Amino acid sequence: MSNTISERFLGIDYGDKRIGTAISDPLGITARGLETINWNGIDQTWALDRLVAMITDFAITTIVIGLPRRTDGKYSTSETKARALGTELETRTGRPIVYKDERYTTVLASRVLRETGVRGAKRKAVLDQVAAEIILQEYLESRRH
Repeated sequence: MSNTISERFLGIDYGDKRIGTAISDPLGITARGLETINWNGIDQTWALDRLVAMITDFAITTIVIGLPRRTDGKYSTSETKARALGTELETRTGRPIVYKDERYTTVLASRVLRETGVRGAKRKAVLDQVAAEIILQEYLESRRH
């Protein structure tokens, strides 16, 4: 009988208008885009409620949040907001938060979508999910090494 422990991870690409999410498979090996949460950039209540529901519904064990670091390594307001989101999610769910440098993930996600022929409104709709997927997949791979 196998004693495999199931871990499920949620990846988050935080943005002032959209929050991309991705989820791992139950073994914590692969990531796939889940949902893009559109919000007004001012009141996070709805976005937080949606994230908490996802964490509960999918039995997430760990939350991985991309930190939008500046290329010069200095703190940005976006990084501060992403950390505040993480603090709030940890308080509301009790799940551990892992922060992952996500410089260039949106650029990479855009390139992937362009190369696969995804254009226009469809690209905008899934761009943040793909960025979250990249953040989460990089984290999952770093755990194996």
